[in-house]
Amino acid sequence: MTDSLDTMTGSATLPDFHIVIPARYASQRFPQKLMADLGGKPVLQWVYELALKAGAQSVTIATDHQLIEKAAIGFGASVVMTRDDHENGTERLAEVAAKMGWQGDEIVVNVQGDEPFLPVNLIHSSVIALNQDKEAEMATVACAIDQVEDFFNPNVVKVVCDEKQRALYFSRSPMPWDRDGFANNPDRTGMLPVGFPALRHIGLYVYRASLLARYADLPMSPLERWEKLEQLRFLHQGIKVQVALADGLPTHGVDTLEDLEKLRYQLSLDSI
Repeated sequence: MTDSLDTMTGSATLPDFHIVIPARYASQRFPQKLMADLGGKPVLQWVYELALKAGAQSVTIATDHQLIEKAAIGFGASVVMTRDDHENGTERLAEVAAKMGWQGDEIVVNVQGDEPFLPVNLIHSSVIALNQDKEAEMATVACAIDQVEDFFNPNVVKVVCDEKQRALYFSRSPMPWDRDGFANNPDRTGMLPVGFPALRHIGLYVYRASLLARYADLPMSPLERWEKLEQLRFLHQGIKVQVALADGLPTHGVDTLEDLEKLRYQLSLDSI
């Protein structure tokens, strides 16, 4: 692939990059969800096929289980077997990057194995954002929050950025705070004011290979321990995180059986 591929983000060009899909077999809320059937094929196959459309130099499924390895090879995927003691997807990603020999400024995208309808343009915009910010070592994505209810929901992770669109902080708490506006809305309902800079974090991560090589040496930060947000580990170490902006919230992934049923229903409507 060349570095001249046009994208939906305007006139910017798309640099070379790799995609890794961490595919853990066990899941607390929905065991074996990646192998669950969605429209006649496993959830993981949907993710792999959308990743192929992104135009990456390589697309690799990283797993710790032979059943996923067998299934992935069955639908033509490249698979790397990883250790089964990783605490998160970033650790698995770092192991793959080391095995593949990716170094320096090579860009590696972490595409979650339970996101079958992730828009390809989000991958492109985050890759371009990292490539254009030479001081940043990783990038992610956010979109505007419109509803007051979402703003106060601790399961909706918020991010605030500086003037260079780099993350200042991620939190489950509502931020930034509209001191006067929220004082006049004790019910915390309705729409946020037009122009209010509330951003919802979308969990797509893009790294430079050099950062992944250092990841094992980065200790968990106190902020990460309290908020349960891994990205705070990077901010705590002074690592710059570029934030690409999306036009809206993408379709929710598969965290529960209910999520899967919703996607099945959506597919059934699309086929009518």
